[in-house]
Amino acid sequence: MAEAQNIPVGSTTAGQIAVAAESTVATRMSAPPSFDVADFPVPHGREEEWRFTPLERLRGLHDGTAVATGEGVKVAVEAPEGVTVETVDRGDARIGKAGTPVDRIAAQAYSAFEKAGVVTVPKETVLTEPIRIAVHGEGGVAYGHQVVELGAFAEAVVVIDHTGDAVLAANVDYILGDGAKLTVVSVQDWDDKAVHVGQHNALIGRDATFKSFVVTFGGDLVRLHPRVAYAGPGGEAELFGLYFTDAGQHQEHRLLVDHNTPHCKSNVAYKGALQGEGAHAVWIGDVLIEAKAEGTDTYEMNRNLVLTDGARVDSVPNLEIETGEIVGAGHASATGRFDDEQLFYLMARGIPADEARRLVVRGFFAELVQQIGVDDIQARLLEKIDEELEASV
Repeated sequence: MAEAQNIPVGSTTAGQIAVAAESTVATRMSAPPSFDVADFPVPHGREEEWRFTPLERLRGLHDGTAVATGEGVKVAVEAPEGVTVETVDRGDARIGKAGTPVDRIAAQAYSAFEKAGVVTVPKETVLTEPIRIAVHGEGGVAYGHQVVELGAFAEAVVVIDHTGDAVLAANVDYILGDGAKLTVVSVQDWDDKAVHVGQHNALIGRDATFKSFVVTFGGDLVRLHPRVAYAGPGGEAELFGLYFTDAGQHQEHRLLVDHNTPHCKSNVAYKGALQGEGAHAVWIGDVLIEAKAEGTDTYEMNRNLVLTDGARVDSVPNLEIETGEIVGAGHASATGRFDDEQLFYLMARGIPADEARRLVVRGFFAELVQQIGVDDIQARLLEKIDEELEASV
């Protein structure tokens, strides 16, 4: 049924499976979801959902002392013909429809934004070009909210690109109508001092397909919380992630797939590479199969490649099953050092050490990068990986 694989080489890893109410996992340890900041106590770092996060580096996002400034971020949207791009007030019915904040920063972001962006793809519209949302930091503090909604049987690719310097807390809602197909690529290519905390909520309609790529390179601290729920049977979710954590960076990805509807599928695959003193990556993968979610088929996997001494990984897959009537469920986590045998094999065939190292790391990420399907983004990511490796030489 489920497997847990842990290889703690230069890292810390953990995995657990819970069935019904026999034990408590991370999905049930936090406060109930709420739009009200007051429902979440100020974290102190001892809470399960905060124990890996260096709170002192959040720049006040967690305790309410971070005050929005006018020069926080600029958002620009490029959309093909037929797509509706709006800026709406917080009372718009689509805001918060995909999910509710699950921690204090997400609730703070929800209560603090002034205007939200809404991108709508009409029903049965099939886009041949991506929708591009550029979020550029201007050096200040900002709170934001973005909604992407697809009508029934619509198909679209959305690229959300984060650059510049900012302290940003933002929520993103993805709403998929029945039979819709949405691919999202969220790139975190921030400057070195940026702080980014975000909750991504996806509500998947009947027989709809959601594919997400979360790519994290930059920033001093990035903490993202992708979450998936289903609005009807037959929904499918694929959550892919790629991160490259450098010296001193903290990159944290906390996922939840809530199988709350029968006969739905999910597949999670995140891969990370780390190098340099103090590089810290955290991956928390929670999958909850509720009692009513018969016929669920799910799997989650996290792989980490530690390139140098001084880097640390915390990888925690959690699988909670409340019904035995499922197709399949499993998880795996593995962390290992750079494979010297692969390096030796390539060098023995005349490939210089630096080039051999680049090829091994490229191969580690290639499976995920090739599935993005946006040529310029794929090329940019491979170039970024090469830059990261060259910087460490």
